[in-house]
Amino acid sequence: MRSEVLRLYKTIHSWTGIVSGMLLFVCFYAGALTVFAEPIGRWATPPARGAATIAGADELIAATLAARPDAAKDFSLYLAADGRPARLAWRKSREDAVRWMAYFSEAGELRVERSHPSSIAAVVDAVHRTAGLPVGVEIGENITGVLAGLYFVALVSGLILVLPSLVRDVLALRLSANLKRMWLDAHNLVGVASLPFHLVIALTAFVFGLHDPIYAALDRMVYDGELPKIMRSTSPFAGVRRDEASAATKPVAELIAAVAATSAGFTPKGLHYRDMHTRGATVRVFGEDPRFLSRGGGFAALRGATAEVVNVDYLPEAQSSWTKIVAAFFALHFASYGGDIVRWTYLVLGLAGAFLFYSGNLLWIESRRRTARRHGEGVMQTRSTRLMAAATVGVCLGCVCGLSVAIASVKWLHGHVDDIEVTSRAIYHAVAALALAFAFVRGAARAGAELLGVAAVATAAIPAASAAALVAPGLGPFASADPSGLCVDIVAAGAALGFAALARAARRRSGAGPSDSVWSAVPASGTGAEGAPTESRATAPEPR
Repeated sequence: MRSEVLRLYKTIHSWTGIVSGMLLFVCFYAGALTVFAEPIGRWATPPARGAATIAGADELIAATLAARPDAAKDFSLYLAADGRPARLAWRKSREDAVRWMAYFSEAGELRVERSHPSSIAAVVDAVHRTAGLPVGVEIGENITGVLAGLYFVALVSGLILVLPSLVRDVLALRLSANLKRMWLDAHNLVGVASLPFHLVIALTAFVFGLHDPIYAALDRMVYDGELPKIMRSTSPFAGVRRDEASAATKPVAELIAAVAATSAGFTPKGLHYRDMHTRGATVRVFGEDPRFLSRGGGFAALRGATAEVVNVDYLPEAQSSWTKIVAAFFALHFASYGGDIVRWTYLVLGLAGAFLFYSGNLLWIESRRRTARRHGEGVMQTRSTRLMAAATVGVCLGCVCGLSVAIASVKWLHGHVDDIEVTSRAIYHAVAALALAFAFVRGAARAGAELLGVAAVATAAIPAASAAALVAPGLGPFASADPSGLCVDIVAAGAALGFAALARAARRRSGAGPSDSVWSAVPASGTGAEGAPTESRATAPEPR
């Protein structure tokens, strides 16, 4: 391939990566955690003790509606699972932020109380969808859609760059004293080995992030403004007419049995009721079927008064051809298929993707110094290079510290704040902003090692909160009722050790590496000032 063509693709690859790399790191790091959103959510949820099982669900509904008839309009019944009893959840209206919950205590008494879900999984998901920016989810999704487009361009241009040396270099990881070569080998190895995963994520993230503008363009150019009407006609309950005449709603067991007759492998997790005890009552039985690709689960739509199944388009085993295509899009992005093996694989690939963007920025920054040396020039670390290095460290490690602190604080916040989700988001953004400011003040070399130390401590605080619940129950934190909570603690403890090891390596590199590097905390000899041409250790040739 002609050298000028390769230079063009190298320029495209470098700048698309530089422009989007830091925010994509945030998307991938948070996205890797969202794969295990359910275990994280259960870890952060106080254990609930109660008596109702699926057999007593009808009694629970009747008792709750007798005490709170306003809930009959729209409520969800969550079936007993994961050590939690059956419970009802509702809001007075869609605009009302206050959630209510009802369940039977162990003594069989109805408990109606304000719900305080930890929602930490929703916070991690919001960071993933907004790239950690302090904006609304809708705006954040549009931004991540654009980032996904740049990400796709960086992938294609990077692949073209490594093609000439694909066999010789791309699967080589040369562990030597030449750190830049080792980072470049690791960057290329991770990029090529996980290319199919990255292509899928780039394409699906582009569509998810820009679905509103895409739909608006289709409505204008293809459907002549009829798209909203078409979408309403495909609603699962499009064939059910509203009828407020009084009619009993079928028992829970009968509704579930009707769905089982259509798909025996479907596992129901709950039922969503609307207009209960009317002829027009509708029920959505939602759950999962891991045998099929789906949009994070599935549901069947029924008439509440007759238990007639009226729509199975979203039931994994019976979904339509178009729904299967859409479901595949969701499943491939969210890893909602294949069970734990696929989720662990996505976690590893997601973290590897975060490494890909972090290492890409480090390589670009270091290439300034190598280019100056190759041309026989004195190495000058410019202000822009130092700011770029500080921003890379601050944004990436700020995301790691922010998420760890937000998760670790949840068990301490219960019972002390009304809206844990809002508080957790504020904690994340405050920690991330402080980390970024700290990186600019301390410089990339010192801040890199120190923020990794903070990340180790913050991540260790996650299992420490669970340990505090066992050692000193009166302090406030609670032990998780679900066994998956212990897995969260174990993984967090392992991650904390990993961050501590990285902090030690970064500290050693900042003190013993070439002093003309932006990653050195030692002033270049002969000048004593940052950014000046360097000599001695700085100008000694690095191993190649």
